[in-house]
Amino acid sequence: MKIVGLTGSIGMGKSETAKMFRALGVPVFDADAAVHELQAKNGPAIPAIAAEFPGVINDGELDRDALGKIVFADPTAKQKLEAIIHPMVAEKRIAFFEEAEANGSKFMVLDVPLLFETGGNEACDKVVVVSAPADVQRERVLARPGMSEEKFNNIVARQTPDSEKRAGADYIVESDKGLEYARDQVAQIVAELQKDSA
Repeated sequence: MKIVGLTGSIGMGKSETAKMFRALGVPVFDADAAVHELQAKNGPAIPAIAAEFPGVINDGELDRDALGKIVFADPTAKQKLEAIIHPMVAEKRIAFFEEAEANGSKFMVLDVPLLFETGGNEACDKVVVVSAPADVQRERVLARPGMSEEKFNNIVARQTPDSEKRAGADYIVESDKGLEYARDQVAQIVAELQKDSA
């Protein structure tokens, strides 16, 4: 079974594009959703996080702001958190992969925000990058609640530039031309992947 990586910088429309793949019956593994499940109240990752970062768990619930402050200020803290979370996400991904294969899927989509940043693109058979012009991206992200110019710039600085992602993509979904246009692009990609997997 082929693995298709789906990625895009913040505000590019990756989540919306993932929904389009799902709507066409393609199994999509959402790495962010997996992390949220692991860190949910009394979730599987909570005991390990509590042990490593005292004070960020209250009554089985993660204080994301408190953890965020620690992790953003200290790269070693970030590595410790990743050492807890990444293996758990990998387990979920493998289980999802096996289920999709057992159900006869010829390919699945791996929805990972930091695919290039983590080198995950190397493990994919094909890569789909969702992209939009920088001014559109900026406008979308700054419209989010709690987002500031500074926060946006920090996030962008930590992500692989869009131009590099586009250069490393097998397919590009242009997300600034309306939903219908994006849906057509996704349908075309799925048709090509089906043809390749036949």
